[in-house]
Amino acid sequence: MFLRQRRQQALWLAALLIVLLISLTLAITLGPVRMAPQQAWLITTHELGQRLGLDLQPGNWSTAQYQIVWRVRLPRVLLAALSGTGLALVGVAMQAMVRNPLADPYLLGVSSGASAGAVSVLAFGALAFAGELALPLGAFGGALAACTAVYFLASANGKLLASRLILGGVAIAYCLGGLTSLIVLTADQRELANSVLTWTLGSLAGTRWNELGLPAILLLAGVAALLTQARSLNALLSGEETAATLGVDTTRTRRWLFVLVSLVTGVLVSLTGPIGFVGLIVPHVTRMLVGTEHRRVLPVAALIGAIFLVWMDVLSRISFAPAEVPVGVITSLLGGPFFVWMLCRRNTRERLSL
Repeated sequence: MFLRQRRQQALWLAALLIVLLISLTLAITLGPVRMAPQQAWLITTHELGQRLGLDLQPGNWSTAQYQIVWRVRLPRVLLAALSGTGLALVGVAMQAMVRNPLADPYLLGVSSGASAGAVSVLAFGALAFAGELALPLGAFGGALAACTAVYFLASANGKLLASRLILGGVAIAYCLGGLTSLIVLTADQRELANSVLTWTLGSLAGTRWNELGLPAILLLAGVAALLTQARSLNALLSGEETAATLGVDTTRTRRWLFVLVSLVTGVLVSLTGPIGFVGLIVPHVTRMLVGTEHRRVLPVAALIGAIFLVWMDVLSRISFAPAEVPVGVITSLLGGPFFVWMLCRRNTRERLSL
């Protein structure tokens, strides 16, 4: 039985890796300017070879094609894959941490704090001395402030309570969401207000290579740490008493996961703005495919999340061409009905259990 499960897991991962590779290739080629997949691969391998010090001759491509692939689409597609992975894993951790299948990475108000911090930088020029790091620093500061506030609201007698964690997160999210809206509405420059509004809707547009360095390292470190928490997540999902009998300190584990979830969410919001519902949809789809064991759920969810957000970004680019819709709008259009379906499904199960 165990060997059969391991074999199925390996097959799922291999199939999803192939799908992800195909998705990345097609995402680079699709858009207002179409190009052949082999052309995109040639440009990408040539540039990677140049970075590794290999003396490669340029191929038969135009300057415009090079700019589109290497400067515009490839960093954007890679950011979509990274963000999808992070959001999916945070969603898995959140739903186990609070034992609520409707939990979302943005439930704790961390994304609202990151948005408020980043919008303050955009609107008021705060942290201007930091240059290009001003926006990520503003988002990190806002996320940290929200994280601290929710932590104190959720603490009681030295313990971190799941129910108060949700209520505190929702309260902080509403307060900071209102603050962000107020900043946008009172911004003096209309162009600035429009750019802030686009960012708060969640967008991958304008991603540049030099923006992916430090945040990508932090994100990958956070994702790697989440992948090691399978046993703890299984224990939390089983309930307090079961977790205690398994030797898991639920309070300490929730604190650790809370900080980790906040870090990953803050990094993602600083890069893309808040992109909702990915962390809600992907964990449920994953559990439908491979069950609830987190040693299977976490790696599969990471790949499905990457594939999902890559294609959501493609839809945002081509659905209303030549105009572009923020990817957060597309995920909300899909996530809203999915959320309603989950509520209806949960109500049906509760009625049948009576």
